[in-house]
Amino acid sequence: MLLPGALICLAILLSSGLGVYLRMRQIENVARHRETVPADFAEEVTLDDHRRAADYTIARTRFGIVETIFDAVLSVAWLAFWLAPLYALVAGVTEPGLTRSVVFVIAFTLIGHFLELPFSYFNAFSLEEKFGFNRLTPKTFILDEAKSLALTAAIAVPALYAMFALLRALPDSWWLFAWVAFMGLTLAMTVIYPTVIAPMFNKFTPMTEGDTKSRMEALLEKCGFESKGLYVMDASTRSTHGNAYFSGLGKAKRIVFFDTLLEKHSLEEIESILAHELGHFKYGHVRQMILQSAIVAFVCFAALYWAFSSGDFTGWFGLPNDPGIVLTALMLAQEPIAHLLKPLLSGRSRKAEFEADDFARQIVGKEPMIAALTRLTRDNLASLTPDPLFARFYFSHPPVPVRVAQLRSAG
Repeated sequence: MLLPGALICLAILLSSGLGVYLRMRQIENVARHRETVPADFAEEVTLDDHRRAADYTIARTRFGIVETIFDAVLSVAWLAFWLAPLYALVAGVTEPGLTRSVVFVIAFTLIGHFLELPFSYFNAFSLEEKFGFNRLTPKTFILDEAKSLALTAAIAVPALYAMFALLRALPDSWWLFAWVAFMGLTLAMTVIYPTVIAPMFNKFTPMTEGDTKSRMEALLEKCGFESKGLYVMDASTRSTHGNAYFSGLGKAKRIVFFDTLLEKHSLEEIESILAHELGHFKYGHVRQMILQSAIVAFVCFAALYWAFSSGDFTGWFGLPNDPGIVLTALMLAQEPIAHLLKPLLSGRSRKAEFEADDFARQIVGKEPMIAALTRLTRDNLASLTPDPLFARFYFSHPPVPVRVAQLRSAG
């Protein structure tokens, strides 16, 4: 391995060290405040609930430390030791060409997936089970994994063949066409996912007639939001966590409520949650996120172009210059950069959440929104005392105490 390759491996390990440090801060901060409910929530959150949330957060964060270390060691092992013999194995059963490159990437992905599978199983059947969230059965878990693998293969295999064929046919401009195709697929998935893919995993039924539906439809009309309808998802078959979201673009947008959310929240709270989601629509956050994704994808494809064209990148790790190896090695090598970019990307997401909260405040008032946030926090055992630096790195939503304080300070 040459010096640049060794430095990349070191950067992966240092990035993992930063992740462990941030998680240790989170554990220490949550544990330090375990015995005291923040004053703003003392009337709504009991000390027992606060302690359970602290214990859940600490358990999840400790699990995250193990995952972080495992992922870093795995990435370095792939770059330094495993990619070369895997390529030799694939080369022994395939002819040189597109198929060899595609088979290599698929083999790498499958091995990585099965190495990570114990973590997914432990998360569902040990950690989530311990705190009363898990509703998965082993059978459903296996079926979900099988469906996910099948869908990934159905999308990834043609995409890889197309990209490697473009690389061969248009060595100087392939990456621009690949970027355009990727963004086209991304936009198409906003329509395909809610109508085709999501129903493979959950059941979606139109919301039944009644007060809830009437109030939600009135709110949609008030906000000028056109959708394909209101749907209820059977989230309770997998977890007791509650949520709501809207998906799709244009007239294909649909509103989805978890059945667990409808069971636990008052009508006013549900209305405020929907108003928050409509705030994302009102302020164009979906378009902004698509634009952000387009920029990130453009940079990623430009990096791929450099890696494919230079002929030196895989040599840093003592690896052949096969397109499949270039792609997988770059995926592993980019981890430290992606980690350092998290605060920037998370910060933009948190700003959007503040804007959506403020929209909900203007439409339905601050108190229902505060009540909904408090209940969501309590029911999902989210910590009310996260470490600020950890939150800055990893939270896509501002901590609930900060959101509540912002709502209360508004006019």
